Amino acid sequence: MRYEPVVAATVIGMLGNSPEAEDVGQETFIRFYKSLKNFRGDSSVKTYITRIAMNQAINEIRRRTRRGKVFSSAPADEIGDVPDRSSTGSDGPDPEVVQRAIQKLDDDFRSVIVLRLIDGYSTAETAEILNIPVGTVLSRLSRAQKRLRDLLKPVAGEL
Repeated sequence: MRYEPVVAATVIGMLGNSPEAEDVGQETFIRFYKSLKNFRGDSSVKTYITRIAMNQAINEIRRRTRRGKVFSSAPADEIGDVPDRSSTGSDGPDPEVVQRAIQKLDDDFRSVIVLRLIDGYSTAETAEILNIPVGTVLSRLSRAQKRLRDLLKPVAGEL
């Protein structure tokens, strides 16, 4: 499908690579198909389906929270046992470590990071998808980046 990579990037960015992510991706396309009659063309199809994917991912996060399965019992500042960057030979943390750090962010911050920095949407597109003002996107992005730097500092040194 044409928009499968877009939906996958959004859902995996929000939920991590999990069995639930695949289910949410499938549910996104089901909801998209069912809602086509309501699509007015005010935004692009890509923006529209990304909004559906984001809503479905946030719903799954809420379900996880209700089930008490969002994360392990590790403190919020820990991102798990990870190799030191000097032992990996790279200039930064492993992408898997970054993904785990992103999963530690509050939903509002995570959604902005995923849309802006992972999916590559513009600030205006991110605001449209999330239905929030551009200024809010910029503020959340700044605070989310600071939080990510704090989470990744033990792994990557000064970022």
